[in-house]
Amino acid sequence: MSHTGEEAVIRSFSMLAAVSLAALTAPAIAQAREGHTMSEEAQIETYTAQQFFESTSYGVGSPSGFNFSPDGKYVLVNSDATGVFNAYRISVAGGEPVPLTTSSTNATFGASFFPDDSRVLFTADEGGDELNHLFVMHKDGTITDLTPGEKVKAGFAGWHADGKTFYVTTNERDSAAFDLYAYDAATYERSRVFTNEGGFSISDVSPDGRWVALSKALSSANSDLYVADLSAAGGEPKLMTPHEGNVSYGAYTFTRDSAALIYATNEHGEFSQAWRYDLASGEKSSVVEADWDVAFLQYSPTGRYRVSAINEDALTAVTILDQTSGETVTLDGLPEGSLGSIRFDPAETRIAFTLTSDTSPTDIYVADLASGAATRLTKALNPAIDEDDLVTATVARFPSYDGLEIPGILYRPRGASAASPAPAVVLVHGGPGGQSTRGYSAMIQHLVNNGYAVYAINNRGSSGYGKTFFHMDDKRHGDVDLKDVIASKGFLQGLDWVADDRIAVMGGSYGGYMTAAALAFHPEVFDAGINIFGVTNWVRTLKSIPPWWGSFRDALYDEMGDPANDEERHRAISPLFHADKITKPMLVVQGANDPRVLQVESDELVAAVRASGVPVEYVLFPDEGHGFRRRENRITASEAYLKFLDEHIGR
Repeated sequence: MSHTGEEAVIRSFSMLAAVSLAALTAPAIAQAREGHTMSEEAQIETYTAQQFFESTSYGVGSPSGFNFSPDGKYVLVNSDATGVFNAYRISVAGGEPVPLTTSSTNATFGASFFPDDSRVLFTADEGGDELNHLFVMHKDGTITDLTPGEKVKAGFAGWHADGKTFYVTTNERDSAAFDLYAYDAATYERSRVFTNEGGFSISDVSPDGRWVALSKALSSANSDLYVADLSAAGGEPKLMTPHEGNVSYGAYTFTRDSAALIYATNEHGEFSQAWRYDLASGEKSSVVEADWDVAFLQYSPTGRYRVSAINEDALTAVTILDQTSGETVTLDGLPEGSLGSIRFDPAETRIAFTLTSDTSPTDIYVADLASGAATRLTKALNPAIDEDDLVTATVARFPSYDGLEIPGILYRPRGASAASPAPAVVLVHGGPGGQSTRGYSAMIQHLVNNGYAVYAINNRGSSGYGKTFFHMDDKRHGDVDLKDVIASKGFLQGLDWVADDRIAVMGGSYGGYMTAAALAFHPEVFDAGINIFGVTNWVRTLKSIPPWWGSFRDALYDEMGDPANDEERHRAISPLFHADKITKPMLVVQGANDPRVLQVESDELVAAVRASGVPVEYVLFPDEGHGFRRRENRITASEAYLKFLDEHIGR
């Protein structure tokens, strides 16, 4: 996601990564069902959903936490090696990750080591309900919930530079507002240091604990940043971004000396740049500019190193600058891919980071900052899968219905040709303002490996291509953005290696809405659709936004329309009220605990379409929310996708 701050969150109903890989030709689809099967024509193996999802997902702890152990020997990582996410530690010297938490039900994520001992902070919710609590694992392995309470949502917000205090946000006082608490690292006694009565979002706390950065969405295109001095009586937030017109702002981080806030703004052009706000003088100055969005910026513990990342046409380019020498760090021995989650050890001699490519899931690496030599600590891809059987994506653009150039990520199955064209799937990301990027997804790999072309469209309204493109769909959802999706079918039909009479549409969250809308409002276009926890009734969905969205709800209303005033339009673009027009087969997937797109959305759509005699399949997961956290559910869902596509467009 490229737009930082409000815009990224407003549009994050959910985002499905839009990446995938290798495949068979269409005639081989039917025989590639069980285990490994060799396609004589394409000369690649095909794999089951279980084999793809037996790859391991890895991540590292919070960017505001201590991700190396105090002695620098271990890195805090998160992994679903057991099928459910848990926190682990892994030695920088290599070896198997050691579990720190062992939940078999709820996704659990390590946030931070303590700076001076073996304790660990971690978060977990219940069954995907997104009501995360913050826990501490003590030295003896016992666990304490630091944020108990019904309907409480909490998050880790970082450490004071002295390591004696950490910060936590919770909405226990007001379900629609997150306050900031300071916790004593020894006793866990706490005090509320900022009471959020202004509808702010807490973005960052300065290393010295004096300042808190606050963001506030004014509309989908307009926002502000504030800073509050926690040492001053009252600590009233101070507006740091007075402006006219629509400008978006977001906070990256404070400098390590707590003298300035580095923030994102698109005030100076189409793309988000990194600027510096001096807390003493209020002066502003440019830090990083590019012809793409600055995706993130951070500093090492002392501030010697500055890390910045640019979202370059759906790929992440990272620069590590040694501010002492003025030289950039060159990392050696890495495959091509996107770096992320850079974390420094206490001595600033090495970093840990993630790397993902089109053909390999995210792995954890460490690198020596002096030499640049990098070492891979994990191997996420299932060893039963030959990476050479997977394919690299390309960025493909086409002129839409009005001539506007639309980008997307295209995966061509091996063996697909004019003589043996592949059926295709248009994949629509979530958001509505998400972005499909280069990278790896087991879900899409599984489809492509089994013979399906995938085009992950970045229709107008997607992030990453400038603010003008980003706002082209405001209050025109289900219209101009949907027309791009419809037009993409013609683009695919123009490729001689695509079967032009076998093209489906698929997506999750907002992409699920677009899928159902395409089938309802343009029933003649796609041959089938897969709706994954998609909005079908905007009237109800916009009225049931969780209270903790706070000011983001107002910005979402600005973009989508306020349900109090725009109910007629919301009804007009909601597939549920036009379900009788759906004539093509549909698969619907839903989590029973989804707080964003309620189960009733999918229940009612399925019932309405079935009443018309149209084939509908429904997969309901009782232990999931908005997305899939459990491996067995991901496998079940992907098996359902493939079976459905085989039946309706794979013949």
